[in-house]
Amino acid sequence: MSELIIGVLGLQGAVSEHIKQIEATHCKGIIVKKPEQLHDIDGLILPGGESTTMRKLIDRYGFLEPLKQFSLQQKPIFGTCAGMVLVAKDLTDSDDVHLKLMDVRVKRNAFGRQKESFEATLQIKGFESPYTAVFIRAPYIETAGDQVAVLATYENKIVAAKQDHILVSAFHPELTSDTRFMKLFVDMVKKSKEIAAY
Repeated sequence: MSELIIGVLGLQGAVSEHIKQIEATHCKGIIVKKPEQLHDIDGLILPGGESTTMRKLIDRYGFLEPLKQFSLQQKPIFGTCAGMVLVAKDLTDSDDVHLKLMDVRVKRNAFGRQKESFEATLQIKGFESPYTAVFIRAPYIETAGDQVAVLATYENKIVAAKQDHILVSAFHPELTSDTRFMKLFVDMVKKSKEIAAY
């Protein structure tokens, strides 16, 4: 199989850190700044940042429909923090939903100001040992549909989940040296490319 190419939406957020983690898993990482670049990649990361600002930039640069088309092709998408807000079908505190790709209701900045940034040790489904997660003004999933697999919770709140070709985390895997969460996404991309090749 040819080299996997994973894009990071480069409008705002922790872009270079994601690229480094992609390269650490022996894939090629590219920063996506134009909608036409979506044709060149096998998977896409929607990084953390500020979801309202990211939505404005998605609209300004004509990304909304191309991102939905990318998802319709069953190409994997990984939303971290604000990226999780962008893919949610519902938002607790707003009617202004974005891509509506995943059957979850997300609460933004959900852990409150006193815990704007913190680390927590999580048990993640499929991981043999605990995972140290970095949360920064993090959202969480309040409710998830039947098709959504919950991968991790923190204080009984869902903080990582998967539905078909969509993976989300409330935390920032790119800010740690632990590449297991990125490898989870890379495996999704690999399988998707294998299926597309048949």
